[in-house]
This record gives sequence, structure tokens and C-alpha cells, in this order.
Amino acid sequence: MRLLVLGGTRFVGRAVVETALARGDQVTTLNRGVSRAPAADVEHIVADRTDLEALRAAVRGREWDAVIDTWSGAPLPIRYAVRLLAGRTGHYGYVSSRSVHRWPMPPGADENAPLVEGDPDQAVEQEYGPAKRGGELAVLEGFGEGALLARAGLVLGPYENVGRLPWWLRRAERGGRMLAPGTPGRPIQYIDARDMAAWMLSAADRGLGGAFNVVSRLGHTTMGELLEMVVKVTGSGAELVWVALEVIEQAGIAPWMDLPIWVPDDAEYGGVHTADVSAAHRAGLTCRPVAETVADTWAWLQSEGDPEPVPGRSPLGLDPAKEREVLGEPT
Repeated sequence: MRLLVLGGTRFVGRAVVETALARGDQVTTLNRGVSRAPAADVEHIVADRTDLEALRAAVRGREWDAVIDTWSGAPLPIRYAVRLLAGRTGHYGYVSSRSVHRWPMPPGADENAPLVEGDPDQAVEQEYGPAKRGGELAVLEGFGEGALLARAGLVLGPYENVGRLPWWLRRAERGGRMLAPGTPGRPIQYIDARDMAAWMLSAADRGLGGAFNVVSRLGHTTMGELLEMVVKVTGSGAELVWVALEVIEQAGIAPWMDLPIWVPDDAEYGGVHTADVSAAHRAGLTCRPVAETVADTWAWLQSEGDPEPVPGRSPLGLDPAKEREVLGEPT
């Protein structure tokens, strides 16, 4: 397959490129060329997709079998790409997000849950959910029902520059008594970026279109299994100390931000890890074991070091002094 990846150097985009190359696809990337050098055997087009004329010049006279777009930002550059690539490719896959659904997401919500408003002409950075919905609308405008909207949930795995699983791994590396939130049996849903990449490429092969929640099945793993693997792969001997939700709330510790990945099972957050993902799994999505995701992420951190943070995102993780305070240790 002749594949164009818009992005292709960070996290999901990098996973898409590597997975496509392993399949034997002919890969072209288009990006600004500022993140990292392109992979071997990749044709690299340098262009700023926020500049319509630069993008037009970059794709002029070119055709591809499929496009995968990993853009996160204001929707207008997606509209630019869609307008220029319509007629130059038979398939457009867009890495969207479950954040396009109105908050709070209902437990068990499928792809038909209510959506936020989005504007495909929005050129200014805005909230993540409306920006992703605007991107979806831009893609649908150009490719209709044939467009693939991969609404990812929590994305983990090697190359994760958001810092959720890397934070837990670095925390476990320090050893000692380690705050573990809630109960070990709390189910979590996530998608390894490599599994999402493989599924999106397979969807491109088949011409699969539509909106899909792309995340693991409920019951794929739990917070306890994840953190036990985090401790195991680091070899630090850290001791997991499970702290009740009430204590966490009283301490002013924020789910998701102070304690990445974890959210309580309550009226606000109950839908985060309970998505109905039956459609994507019927369409061939498979998810590797949590042990593999954790071990491979740790191996990547050891070989490449911590990634550059995502611009504009607040740092994640619990302040060590706050953790010691909650655990009753000297600060």
C-alpha cells in the first residue's frame, strides 16, 4: 500500500510508520521536520500543513492509496489536507478521540453517545474535544461515510509523549512505598498505539469507514495489574500502598492529572473506562497484553530516555511531598 502519514514522528504517528514499514507498505510522511529524523526507507516531505499553499505544493501531482492523519490541534489544517487530498487517495483515516463525546461520558457509551460541537474552520487552538470534533467534521466533509474516525481512548505504549505510563514507571523506579489509588480491581481501558496503528492500517486495506471507539474491551486489565507490572519491570521493589478514594479526595489529589490513567468510578468519571467497543472489535481490533505494553514502554524509556513533553500540556504526576503526606511518611 502507498501510505501517506500526516505527522509520523511522535507517539501514534511513529507507531503507524513503524507498523506500516513492517508490513511492507510504501510510506511517505509529511511534517515540518522538526521533531526527529525520518525512519529509514521512508520518503519524507517537509511542509507546514498550517500553510495552505505550502501543503498544496507538497502534494501536487502525488497520489496515495491511503492517508492516516495524526494531527492534534485546531481543525483548519485538517480541512486543508482533506480538500487537497480528496481525489488523491482512496481512504482517509483520522486519529480522533472519545473526547468528542459530551462530558461526562455515560457508562457503557458507544459511538452514538451525544457529541460536542465542533467547527472545521476553527484556526485557533481550543479545547481538545471540540478541536477533535471539528477535525472529524472536516474529514467527513471530504470523504463522507468512507472516512475512518478512530476515536481513541487512553493511548499508551512506547513513544508516549503525554507521560502517563512513563510517569508511573519513573515513580516505581524510585522505589519505596508507592501510593496506588482506589482498589486494585478497578478496570481500565486503553489502547496500545501499535495496536491502533495495526488496526487502522488493516482498515485502510479493507476500505473500512465510520466512527469507532478504539480501546480495549472492559476487563482487558485492571489498575492493579498495570501497577504490579510497572513495579516488576523496573525491578525497584516498590511497595504498592492502596489508598481509599475518600483519602485521595480529602488530600486534594486530582484523578487523571496527579494520578495518570486512574479515575474513580463515580458520576463524573464512570464512563472513562467503560466504553462500548464492540464495533471496533467486530471490525478486527485486537489488543496485546498489558504486560507487553508496560515492558516495551520501559525498554523504550531505557533506550531513548524521557520524551520531550507535549507543548501546552500541563505536567502530570503526584508531587512527592504530597504522596509522603498521604502515606504518613516524613516530608
